Order: sequence, then structure tokens, then C-alpha cells
Amino acid sequence: MTKYLTLAILLVFIGYGGMEAWPLIDGPSLSIISPANNATFPCGIVNIRGNVAHAAALTLNSNPVLHEENGYFSSTLTFPRGSSILTFVATDRFGRKITATRTVFVPDFENCKL
Repeated sequence: MTKYLTLAILLVFIGYGGMEAWPLIDGPSLSIISPANNATFPCGIVNIRGNVAHAAALTLNSNPVLHEENGYFSSTLTFPRGSSILTFVATDRFGRKITATRTVFVPDFENCKL
């Protein structure tokens, strides 16, 4: 009887350890809320928003992006006329990376209404 009890307790500890270790095994995750891919911004002002999890660092076009403790990040950037490619890279403490890209387009500023 004590063998089965010991085995059951051991299995519970192994299962719990696996659940707690899963984020370390899984690596970072990245979700871009805004901008949508291929979006147009007449005035060139782009609101960047998203969530990152299990990441030690987040960059946008190789520049660091600060994120809150819960993983939420936001920023407002201004882009010149034409197309721009935004490359987000989240890196965890083990060096594993995940990348997301968005393309934005800024037409002539003539239609800009601030």
C-alpha cells in the first residue's frame, strides 16, 4: 500500500514540475495587436501595441522596446512616406528567439488630418 502511495505522490510531483517548467521549455511568445500587416497610415503616425511572454528582451528593428511586467507593450512612432518593414524579435534568457514582421505604408501627407 505504501508503494502505491509513494508512486502516486511521485507522479503528482513530476506532473507539477512539468507544468511549471513548460514556459521554460516552450520559449518566448509574441503577439502584435497593432499595426495590422499592410496597413496604411496617412499621417505616418503608427501606434504599436502587443504582448510578449517569457521574453528577456524585445526589439523593434534592433531597438529595445520596453514592456510591462505582464508583457504588454505600446509605443507611438512616426514613419516617413513610403513602405516600412517593422521587425519584432522576442528573445528569452536562453537565447531562443521568435520574430514577427509587419509592413506599413505612409502615402503622401496631403491627406493628413491631425
